[in-house]
Amino acid sequence: MLCRLGGRWLRPLPSLQLGARGPPAALASTGCAKHCALPLWAVASVSAVGPGGQGGWYEALARSAPVQGAEEVLLGAHSATGLPWWGSILLTTVALRGAVTLPLAAYQHYILAKVENLQPEIKNIARCLNQEVAVRAHQLGWSKRVARLTYLKNMRRLVSELYVRDNCHPFKATVLVWIQLPMWIFMSVALRNFSTGAARSEAGFSVQEQLASGGVLWFRDLTALDSTWILPVSVGVINLLIVEIFALQKIGMSRFQTYITHFVRAVSVLIIPVAATLPSSIVLYWLCSSFMGLSQNLLLRSPRFRQLCRIPLTKSDSDTPYKDLFAAFYAKFISRK
Repeated sequence: MLCRLGGRWLRPLPSLQLGARGPPAALASTGCAKHCALPLWAVASVSAVGPGGQGGWYEALARSAPVQGAEEVLLGAHSATGLPWWGSILLTTVALRGAVTLPLAAYQHYILAKVENLQPEIKNIARCLNQEVAVRAHQLGWSKRVARLTYLKNMRRLVSELYVRDNCHPFKATVLVWIQLPMWIFMSVALRNFSTGAARSEAGFSVQEQLASGGVLWFRDLTALDSTWILPVSVGVINLLIVEIFALQKIGMSRFQTYITHFVRAVSVLIIPVAATLPSSIVLYWLCSSFMGLSQNLLLRSPRFRQLCRIPLTKSDSDTPYKDLFAAFYAKFISRK
């Protein structure tokens, strides 16, 4: 895990200085109950509207400007392409992933590559600093605690200066998360509004009615649950693949990284029963988004694509990343007895 650097440091040693829509009444109709086949909590608003006209946090989110913007994006894609709703959801997901998250993911790899290339210099500074602190501690009679604290504060200052010098502070690598997660939430809530009838109509027809006949294959009704569990299980499997690909490329993970990997594995499994209680439109979006995430991770392993994005070469880069990935996957999951 990358720690936040900076703060207040001790004075450096002389020898260490290195430089508004209410829920429609149609929701209560028997027609909707017949159409949606959703759990009560998935159809009803999460919180009732109070006497003052103010609802709970979820209702505020469902009526927020970002969610309405996501609704407009979905409606615009559907109107412009003329595709059925399953195609519009797929196309919108691919477009957003390709235009927004892929460039941010490439930037994330760019920052992390520069940070990785700084590690030899950081190790050298740490070795020299440790020696100088040991000498000063012996001369001034510092306790082990004071010496350790002095070393850590000066080390953090020096590492921070390196990040500023190379313009690669690790916090910049988190931009992808701060954009991708809200976008995922807003799109999911927008699709829930469509599926439950809590969004405006289009061209005289309820979007909910269009979704009810806008599916394909076994999920013809995008407002209903996927009774076969194929979509929810597929979401979980693809997310697990993404986690395993990340784990296979990390050699010698720290204990914290191992705990985080196990936690994300657990979330990938737990998301399956959660997805099974949601309208198929939302689960289809999750599936498309996860598949694009998997494709994005594989693409960013390509040496040619990394060169195109001007991602610096690192010691851990491979000329045959896909062959190495398959070999590691085979050794861990197939050949293991």
